[in-house]
Amino acid sequence: MPRPALLLAPAAALMLSGCLLNTALDVVTLPVKVASRAVDLATTSQAEADQKRGREVRRREEQIGRLQREHDKLARKCQRGDRDACTQDEKVSAQIAELLPTVPADTKR
Repeated sequence: MPRPALLLAPAAALMLSGCLLNTALDVVTLPVKVASRAVDLATTSQAEADQKRGREVRRREEQIGRLQREHDKLARKCQRGDRDACTQDEKVSAQIAELLPTVPADTKR
């Protein structure tokens, strides 16, 4: 064998062994990575739970706002003598009364 090839052979062996070690390490740690990813997907962090609750509260507040505007409109019609508006206003008022307890006190209008 020529002299340069003799010098490169040990270096190549060292590089290949490092590559094999990295592959072996990846194979060994893969199940742990997969399991931890599955746990992350299956559980909800506190921040995610807070965000979800905040979205739900805002959705209810928006719904109450729409119902409140509808109630105001129907109440004006009811005061002018529209019996159908009075009946509808009672239903809308009941919906508002049902939703109000589900919204935290500090965000109620």
